[in-house]
Amino acid sequence: MAAAVAGGTVPAAAGSATAAGPAAEGGTGAADADRDPGRQVDYRSWTTYRDWRGGAADGTRAVAGARPGVVIGAPAGTTQYTDPHTGTTAAWEYARWTSPVHRLAVPATEVIASWNARTPGGTWIQVELKGTYSDGTATPWYVMGRWAAGDQDIRRTSVDDQGDGRSSVWTDTFAIDDASTGLRLTSYRLRLTLYRRPGADVTPTVWRLGAMGSDIPDRFTVPASTPGLAQELTVPRYSQEIHKGQYPEYDNGGEAWCSPTSSQMIIEYWGGRLTEEQLAWVDPSYADPQVCHAARSTYDYQYGGCGNWPFNAAYAATFDGLQGVVTRLRSLTDLETLIAAGIPAITSQSFLASELTGAGYGTSGHLMTVIGFTATGDVIANDPASDSNEQVRRVYQRREFENIWLRTKRYNASGKVASGTGGVCYLYFPAHPTPRQRKALAAVGVR
Repeated sequence: MAAAVAGGTVPAAAGSATAAGPAAEGGTGAADADRDPGRQVDYRSWTTYRDWRGGAADGTRAVAGARPGVVIGAPAGTTQYTDPHTGTTAAWEYARWTSPVHRLAVPATEVIASWNARTPGGTWIQVELKGTYSDGTATPWYVMGRWAAGDQDIRRTSVDDQGDGRSSVWTDTFAIDDASTGLRLTSYRLRLTLYRRPGADVTPTVWRLGAMGSDIPDRFTVPASTPGLAQELTVPRYSQEIHKGQYPEYDNGGEAWCSPTSSQMIIEYWGGRLTEEQLAWVDPSYADPQVCHAARSTYDYQYGGCGNWPFNAAYAATFDGLQGVVTRLRSLTDLETLIAAGIPAITSQSFLASELTGAGYGTSGHLMTVIGFTATGDVIANDPASDSNEQVRRVYQRREFENIWLRTKRYNASGKVASGTGGVCYLYFPAHPTPRQRKALAAVGVR
């Protein structure tokens, strides 16, 4: 029998206490990082055939090849799912894969999961997280996302009102409720549930599953880094503002579309293109229809917007040959390492208009792309909060940009203390990186 939560009716697969099994409860193995008291971020992913063989399978099977993954083999059962955004109840076959326990190199106050998958029509996936606190007790299974590339079968969604009095899930982020108590998450497992219509022979395929755990200290300012690179990547430029008022059902364009607009710029940098058939639904009078498509493809029906971080990374990975992850970086030096290897990044920040010279606006949360650095170390960004595509390229002062991106505390326009993202970014890169790209990604903790 399904249990009721704020996000709707949870499929039986999501609530099962028996999903993990002995294999999922095992040790962390050699793949887990050694603990380093100086580290603040730990990103771990499962991507190889060995990884997929190493988890606990309940109806799934690992597939080898150029891009290994996990698929439905023999379904574990059938369950009912009531979509909270359409009211539709339907039957779905399901299978599950649960990761081994990952012991965090950084006992964490926050964890953000992300994934890369293919979901043909009639399929979708759910990602969950269960962890162990520093006092040895366990969290419940938290839903980190219910996702499909399209919206014809289910509405992709986060799940609100999840918590146990010690931690909560805020849209896409697991967070300790009161980090000042010293409580941390010391380990976790991730669980995938793959769904398809009963009797179908299609299956979702998940190529990458991972999570970033972090313990970023409260800080209003961060140390300045030393400039070390002068280079600019040639990245397409798209404005979110020219879409103002378009598609209210996907949050009305304009300032609400910074995340999908930034995602589309980087996707096209890597050669990703949409077909005329994929864009046929867009009003032909609208410029840059691919930005409208990106908004529709990242829209979180519970959150009511396109800014769900993992949903953007998952959208990028629907393009052939691309991967996407959500992580945190330590400084602009990390971004220089990536740019030098040809990898642009999408950064998340909030600031007053007076804190970022030349922006001309303030924001409680905004995404933009970092595409290079000037000879003096200033940041070259494609900022979608521009009135036209031609105005998207901006140069921002290094010290200002680094601080608004990496801080975790700030003062808002009312003078009250508000939060900052602490260096959150999206990284999109080839499914088969070059040796130089692989080295740069490893240097910032992504493998």
